[in-house]
Amino acid sequence: MKVAIPLVNGLLSMQFGHCAEFAILDAVPETGAITRQELLTAPPHEPGLLPRWLAEKGVKLVIAGGMGGRARDLFTEQQITVVTGAPAAAPEILVRDYFTGKLQTGENCCDH
Repeated sequence: MKVAIPLVNGLLSMQFGHCAEFAILDAVPETGAITRQELLTAPPHEPGLLPRWLAEKGVKLVIAGGMGGRARDLFTEQQITVVTGAPAAAPEILVRDYFTGKLQTGENCCDH
């Protein structure tokens, strides 16, 4: 499964829509094992663009610190699951913890 994580300085970015790059990881859902990882430069910020762009990359899950309601709705339209409230950690840790049921999430830090 392809998972996207917005990054700043190699860690999850709390500001989803304004990150400079994304880690795209291929993971085995049953174990959380990562089989491939790539860093992609985010396209210029434009409302509604990121859900389409990530869907075109085959992403099925986004792990984020925070995300507004409209963005979450647009991801749902693209059949992409969104998890918010994740901590600023390395993408490999977030993906492994998500698939092994250990990801601890807090409040959506960008719920507007």
